[in-house]
Amino acid sequence: MTIFKAYDIRGTVPDQLNAELAHGIGRSAARFLGAREIVVGRDARSHSPELAEALTRGIRDEGVDVVDLGLVTTPMLYFAVDRLGAGAGIMLTASHNPGQYNGMKVCREHAIPVGEASGLREIEAGLASLESAEPAAERGGVRELELVAEYVEHVLKVAPGRPELKVAIDCGNGMASVGLEPLLEKLPLEVERLYFEPDGTFPNHEADPLKLENLADLQAAVKRTGADFGVAFDGDGDRVVFVDENGEPVASDLMTAVLARYQLEREPGGLVLYDLRSSRAVAEEVERAGGRSDICRVGHSFVKAQMRETGALFAGELSGHLYFRFSETLVADDAIAGFVALLDVLAREGKPLSRIIAPLRRYAASGEINNRVGDVDRVLGAIEEEHRDAPVVSKLDGLLVRYDDWWFNLRPSNTEPVLRLNLEADTPERMAEERDRVLARIESLG
Repeated sequence: MTIFKAYDIRGTVPDQLNAELAHGIGRSAARFLGAREIVVGRDARSHSPELAEALTRGIRDEGVDVVDLGLVTTPMLYFAVDRLGAGAGIMLTASHNPGQYNGMKVCREHAIPVGEASGLREIEAGLASLESAEPAAERGGVRELELVAEYVEHVLKVAPGRPELKVAIDCGNGMASVGLEPLLEKLPLEVERLYFEPDGTFPNHEADPLKLENLADLQAAVKRTGADFGVAFDGDGDRVVFVDENGEPVASDLMTAVLARYQLEREPGGLVLYDLRSSRAVAEEVERAGGRSDICRVGHSFVKAQMRETGALFAGELSGHLYFRFSETLVADDAIAGFVALLDVLAREGKPLSRIIAPLRRYAASGEINNRVGDVDRVLGAIEEEHRDAPVVSKLDGLLVRYDDWWFNLRPSNTEPVLRLNLEADTPERMAEERDRVLARIESLG
């Protein structure tokens, strides 16, 4: 199986990704991107220094200069690419994957993502021609740069509220603490720190806050310390999940709705995007706040592209990605910026997070349910035909079917014969009924 995925490059080290391949990717990426300068950052995995050195060497072998940021979050790399006016950036990380994995996230100028449909396949194909290709006559240079202080000021511009609160924060031994520690020095918060030390072996738990078991320590810390809320970051700092003062996780689609209400103050009547797995409450809250809403495909490259095309000012995904229009040139997902935005909400609302979220929990959701099938296209086609008379049928991303009092989305996995079901209804009883009916039909077809 190729390590070139839909949105990034990712595989186990050293059997799927090693220094030799990283060197080749550096050369091929430099050729494809055509940039004069490429920004490189890395996470704290044990093999990241070796792979980053090889990647940098490959870029320089093509005569392209490198700006070495060292240990940073992925959003910090995005900021640096835009701030420096660099032609491209490559972040060496496997995000939330376990320690034996590593990978790369590639972007163009202004942190525009390079995905499967926008260059990763070409970079992969370019590896084959490197054996016969001589390096550039003049190698590119390399310089080290730290932009942490500037990054902190950058995220603080997201929202003005600075409440005096107690908060528990779990960095999962990932990279978030690199940008978070200097930020916390500027905020009037009492902080209970969990796993702030970057450690690519992830000794305490996976740096994936979407899995409930990885929130257990944070939930316990919130209850133990009486914190006003809790925050859990993923491995490279581009996703975040919050828990309320009772230690209860807040679904990321509902957090999109809460943050959107105040982000719209920056641009009254502005457009907010939400991925098509999100609750109907998101669109309702956006429109209640005077904004406009629209659905988008799942995946950061698709969300950012649609934000740029439509001028949307904010977006959120069920996976915990929160997207901001930081400037005319920079549209990016940033978990630390999401944290700053929530502080502003709590300062304005003056009430506990649980009470802010409670009115949004007005529908019953199934959560994402994976279904292994023999023929993805055949199952999707059959179910689409059976619901052809529904008020809304969309193939924007898999199959989306909407009725007046319930809806469902079936999305195929990018890597295995799996359909992912998300379903929501007006009542728990209707949700359970329709969920079981759709699951039974998938099983009968599969």
